[in-house]
Amino acid sequence: MISLDAVSKVYHGADGEVRALDGIDLRVARGEFVVVRGPSGCGKSTLLLTIGGMIRPTAGTVAIDGRHLYSLSPAERARLRAERIGFVFQLFHLIPYLSALDNVLVPVLAGMKPDRDEAAAVLERLQMGERLRHRPPELSTGERQRVALARALVKRPEIIFADEPTGNLDPENAAAVMGYLADFHREGGTILVVSHDALTERFADRTVHLDRGRIVAESARS
Repeated sequence: MISLDAVSKVYHGADGEVRALDGIDLRVARGEFVVVRGPSGCGKSTLLLTIGGMIRPTAGTVAIDGRHLYSLSPAERARLRAERIGFVFQLFHLIPYLSALDNVLVPVLAGMKPDRDEAAAVLERLQMGERLRHRPPELSTGERQRVALARALVKRPEIIFADEPTGNLDPENAAAVMGYLADFHREGGTILVVSHDALTERFADRTVHLDRGRIVAESARS
C-alpha cells in the first residue's frame, strides 16, 4: 500500500546541513497498523508529511498503491489526499468559529460527499453526540481530538495518517482515541501513526523505531 525507497530529506541552514530523513526504506501493507516511534526531533513528522505528499523528499521515491507521489502534479497529490487519506494532527487544526459538526463537514470543501446526518453519526460513534453544536474553545482537549478524528473518518478513507494523536491527551483520552483508530483498522483500514508515546505500540501490528532520521529497529506485536 505504501512504499518508500531510499528516502532522504535534507535541510540547509546557517548552521549547516540537517538530515531530517536519511535513506528510509519502508513498506506498509494494505490493512496494516504501523506505529513509528522515536524521540522528538528524530524525523517522525517529516516522515509522515513526506508520505502524505506534503514535503517533497530530497532523494528517493514515495509510492501509494504503486503511484509515485512526487511524479504527480500538486493538484493530483491533493486529489489523492482528498479521496483516499485522512489526517489526524496533534494540534487538531479545527476552525475555532465552526461547530464540531461543521468542522467534521470541512472535507465537503475538498469535493467529498458526507452530509450532515453522516457527519453527526460519526460524531455519535465517537461519543460526541451531545457536543455537535459546540465550538472548539468550548470543548475539552480530548473532545477536540475526537472531532479531528471524526473529520478524518467521515471521508471513509483507505488510509489514516496520525501525527502524535495522543500527544496532548491524558491517559484515558489517549486510550480512547487509539481504540477508535483500532476500530478503523479492524474494518480494513490502513494506519500509520507517528508518536513518542509507548501506549501506541499496544495497538500496532508493527512498530518501527526511528532515530536521527534512520530506521534503527522494527518489532511486531506478539
